[in-house]
Amino acid sequence: MPSDKPARVRYAPSPTGAPHVGNIRTALFNWLYARHTGGQFIVRVEDTDQAREVPNGLELILESLRWLGLDWDEGPDIGGPYGPYRQSERLPIYQEYARRLLDSGAAYLCYCSEERLERLRAEQQARKQPTGYDRRCRNLTPAERAVYEQQGIVPVVRLKVPLEGQTSFHDFIRGDIVFDNATIDDQVLLKSDGFPTYHLAVVVDDHLMHITHIMRDEGWIPSVPKHILLFQAFGWEPPLMGHMPIVLGPDHKRLAKRHGATSTLEFRELGYLPEAMVNFLALVGWAYDDKTEIFTRDELIRYFTLEKVGVTAGVFDHAKLDWMNGYYIRHLAPDELAERALPYLERDLGHLNDAQRAAVRAIMPAVQERIKRLSEVTPLVDFLFTDDLRYDPALLLIKGLTPAETRRALSEVQRTLAALPVWDAPALEAALRPLADELGLKAGQLFGSIRVAVTGKTVTPPLFETMAVLGRDKTLARIAKALQTCQVCET
Repeated sequence: MPSDKPARVRYAPSPTGAPHVGNIRTALFNWLYARHTGGQFIVRVEDTDQAREVPNGLELILESLRWLGLDWDEGPDIGGPYGPYRQSERLPIYQEYARRLLDSGAAYLCYCSEERLERLRAEQQARKQPTGYDRRCRNLTPAERAVYEQQGIVPVVRLKVPLEGQTSFHDFIRGDIVFDNATIDDQVLLKSDGFPTYHLAVVVDDHLMHITHIMRDEGWIPSVPKHILLFQAFGWEPPLMGHMPIVLGPDHKRLAKRHGATSTLEFRELGYLPEAMVNFLALVGWAYDDKTEIFTRDELIRYFTLEKVGVTAGVFDHAKLDWMNGYYIRHLAPDELAERALPYLERDLGHLNDAQRAAVRAIMPAVQERIKRLSEVTPLVDFLFTDDLRYDPALLLIKGLTPAETRRALSEVQRTLAALPVWDAPALEAALRPLADELGLKAGQLFGSIRVAVTGKTVTPPLFETMAVLGRDKTLARIAKALQTCQVCET
C-alpha cells in the first residue's frame, strides 16, 4: 500500500473539449493525494491524437481546474523541470526511446498497410475471434525489411509482447491483477508519422517526470500489461498504480449526456459552487466514514488517503449535488452570495448599474434559503429591474372576491402603505397583517394579491422583505397600476 511520502502525481487529459466530471474526479483525487502528502500535482497534456484535438481544448481543461481551485505545480502554462508538458512538443524524445526498444529487440518494425489490418480485423470478426495484430512482421529478416523499405513504406514500431507466461501488477486499490501474455496485442508504439501512441508516450513521460503514483479510471486496466512490459524493457521501475471505479448515472449506467450536464463547465453555467462540486466529487468513489458528507477543502486534504478509495462504481446523484450546493449557498455571507449571483443575473438581464446591484445585495438574505443553484436567482428577483410588469389580471383577484371587492381591498392596502412613516419589513408586516383582519380576509388571501401586484409573480422571496427592497415609490406605483387593472376587469 502506498505510503504518505511526498508523491508526484499527474493529471494527463487530452485537449478534446471541456473535461467530463468523471475525468475531473480523477484530477481531484490526484490533487488531493499530492496535497495530502506534500507532493506535486502535474498537468501533462496528451495531445498526440491531433485529429481529435479542438482549438481551445487545453484552455477549457485549465479553466475547469482553475474554477475548482485545483492548482498545479508543473504544467504546459507554467513549465517545470521536466517539460515540455505537451506530448506534441516531445516527439524527438519518444522517437529516441522507440529506437532504444528496436535496438534491444523489445520492439519491431511493422510494414502492414491499414487496408491489410482492416481486412484482418474483418476476418477475425467473421470467425468470432478476438481482434488483434497477427504478428506478420514480427520476425522479418533484414532482407525482407529491405524490400519494404525500397517500396517507400514507412513502418510503425510495435511492442514485442512475450508469447507465453503472464504479466502482473499490484493495483493499490484493487489488489493483484494478472494477465496472460497470449491475450496481449503487439501494440503500436510509434506511428508512421513519427507520433507516439498513448502507450509509449505515457510510459516514457511517467518515468522522465518521476511520477510516483498513477491514479486513473478503471477503463485503463487493460492497457497496464503493455505499460508494465515497456517499463521492464527499459529497465525502469514502474510507478505505483491504482484504478478508480467509473462514475455512473442515477440509473447505474455509465454517466453520459442522457443524464444531463456532464462537463465540468456546464455545472458552473448551471450555478453550482466550486466548493460544492469539489466536496461532491470527492465522495464519488471515496469516503472518510459512513456518515460525514460535508468537508472543507482543508479537511479533504487532511483526510484523503488511498486506502479509502473504493472499488465500487460511484453514482453521480444530481439530487444530492443540489442538496449539497444548497447547503453551501446557505452558508455564504449574503454579500458574497450576491457577488457570486451577479454574473448569472447579468447573463440573463444585461448589465446592472450600481443601484440595481445594491438591490441584489439587499434582497439576497430573502432569497438565500430558497435556491439550490445560483442560476435560480434571476426568476426570483427579476421583477426588481423592470417597470413594465406583465401578468394575467386574474392572478390579482383575491380568492372568493369579485374584481370590485379586490379593488377595494387593494385601495385600503395603498392607503395604509402610503401613511407608513417607516418603510422596512417589520413595519410593513405590522401594518398589513391587522389590515387583513379588518377586511375580513385571511392573510394569505390578501398577501397573495399584493404579491402579484408588486412583483407580477405568485412565487417570490418573502413578501415584506421584497417590498422593503423594492421601495415605497415603486411599491405604491405598482399597486396603483394593479388598481387600474382591477377597474378594467370590473367593466
